[in-house]
Amino acid sequence: MKFIHNDLGQRKRGEIVEITLKGSAANVRLMDSSNFSNYKNGRRHRYTGGLAKKSPVRLQIPNGGRWHVAIDMQGLRGNVNASVRVLPSALPELRERPLAEVPSLVKHVPPPVAGSSTEVHDVFISHASEDKDSIVRPLANALIACGLDVWYDEFTLRIGDSLRQKIDQGLASSRVGLVVLSRDFVKKGWTNYELDGIVTRNVSGEQILLPIWHEITKQELMDYSPSLVDKVARSTSTHTVDEIAEEIADLIANS
Repeated sequence: MKFIHNDLGQRKRGEIVEITLKGSAANVRLMDSSNFSNYKNGRRHRYTGGLAKKSPVRLQIPNGGRWHVAIDMQGLRGNVNASVRVLPSALPELRERPLAEVPSLVKHVPPPVAGSSTEVHDVFISHASEDKDSIVRPLANALIACGLDVWYDEFTLRIGDSLRQKIDQGLASSRVGLVVLSRDFVKKGWTNYELDGIVTRNVSGEQILLPIWHEITKQELMDYSPSLVDKVARSTSTHTVDEIAEEIADLIANS
């Protein structure tokens, strides 16, 4: 019996073998050394694969050891050529450094002066109102669920309150300034006022600035504020609300 043979050598469990057929359909078998020996000698054997009518064919190595691919036309008509390769393994999962391990963020932020009537908050959330439903309200609730005291306008402002006065008080009494950067954020006047206050307190060491990128590109943020692009941040495209909240809680616990 004629067949095309590819010795894959020593392979690891889980690796993917890709077989590309050129011509008609063919029988494709992935076998360890013992079963390949039985196959080429016409004896009963076990294999992974079967009749391949479409190409490419991808088969997974069942366990570590030496493996072989055999391609034949047994029971079929026509001719076939084939190429075989082991697909590159995926890189290890990219994990950003936890916020609590970033030296520039883990620093002591002094609480307000003792005896002050100002309420102390762990987190001040600066955001555009358009982002409340999609990210801000869920994030505020997740932070509270982590045991944090959060300054968020829906939780804090009451009828008759002075908006600017309340914002100033919230900024002055919060350890972390959380800025939800989005396309709507960069268009607003109040958000820019809040951001200026957070940046000023961050530079003076009175507050930790943590940007959250939400549905905004790096170029859009660069056009708005180049200095914010290089800040340690989190993005809603790569982190869930709960993951962000838990990291902030760990950060505050270590500050």
